[in-house]
Amino acid sequence: MDELPVDELVAILDDGNRVVGAAPRSVMRRDNLRHATTGVLVRNPAGDIYVHRRTATKDLYPSRYDFAAGGVVAAGEDPFEAVVRELDEELGITGVALTRLPEGDFADEHTRCHAYLYVCVWDGPVKHQPEEVAWGDWLSPAELVAKLDGDEWLFMPDSAALLGPYVRGLI
Repeated sequence: MDELPVDELVAILDDGNRVVGAAPRSVMRRDNLRHATTGVLVRNPAGDIYVHRRTATKDLYPSRYDFAAGGVVAAGEDPFEAVVRELDEELGITGVALTRLPEGDFADEHTRCHAYLYVCVWDGPVKHQPEEVAWGDWLSPAELVAKLDGDEWLFMPDSAALLGPYVRGLI
């Protein structure tokens, strides 16, 4: 869940999820500052989930698989506007109804974030942003859970932690 240009300002959060400032993306990454992110689980009418592999040039977890379209909330940006922007930028999906899921927090040695999470149903074409998405395809919830539980694919840890339980509840 992740892309703004390197020098763009990112909203910085306190532990209560209040915006307390802004920092360049590079500083946010370097200092592992707490920030806001977005994530959208995209399903098709058959119930499959869109899974994609991130490009090797991503600044966080390059070449990992992900099952959420999303990214970092810019300074001054409304989180819902960031959700809509990221879904369009990454997968070319616009004008879709978004259902809000519970928000969540994630932290590891590389990132600390509060995530605004959604799910949508999309029956149109998916258009990858080439700078962000190297590959994508639809997987059933059972196929995705098998990939999450296996050793073959490395997934974004925040998506696995925050949306993995939701996906497991679908099977």
